[in-house]
Amino acid sequence: MSKMGARVTRMFRNFNLENRVFRELSKEKPQAAPRHEAALPPSAGGSEAVEAMNQKNAPLLSLLRSVYVESKDPEAAAAAAAAEVSKEVTGDDEAGRRPLRFSLPGEQYGLVELTDVPKGKLTIPEALKALSSHHRQPQTWTAEKIAQEYVLDMKDTKALVEFFIPFQVKIIPPESGGAKQIKAS
Repeated sequence: MSKMGARVTRMFRNFNLENRVFRELSKEKPQAAPRHEAALPPSAGGSEAVEAMNQKNAPLLSLLRSVYVESKDPEAAAAAAAAEVSKEVTGDDEAGRRPLRFSLPGEQYGLVELTDVPKGKLTIPEALKALSSHHRQPQTWTAEKIAQEYVLDMKDTKALVEFFIPFQVKIIPPESGGAKQIKAS
């Protein structure tokens, strides 16, 4: 029954639609109300206010001439001093970059191919290689050797070796003896 009702209402709604549209368009449109004539504000039209603004005030001008401001950016000065100290410590006049030691083949991991790395930084492949070497041979690859090899800070290298353990797999035995286990073939 609802289909029938929808059809009937559509028929009445669309009946003689063109004639109704032409009739509505041919009606006279209502006119907008006339704008109220307002006088200009006194500051915009008054020439006295404009003249007062353009005149020089001698006492204020003399006070302005007596003021001298010299400013320096404290952050820029601190950054320049830190850069000088770091150059003295490393003894290099270079830009502070070292050649890349290790990289993953191709761009399959979405990494951009790098040629050099800032000193004190590691790429992800270098970090993984250094940590896995330390994990396999801790006597050979000590934190000191890793720091020297990759030009890193000793404190950061010790923390990295101590707290970041890659690829550590722990197999937890099941609690109940009746559980099925997968046998290694």
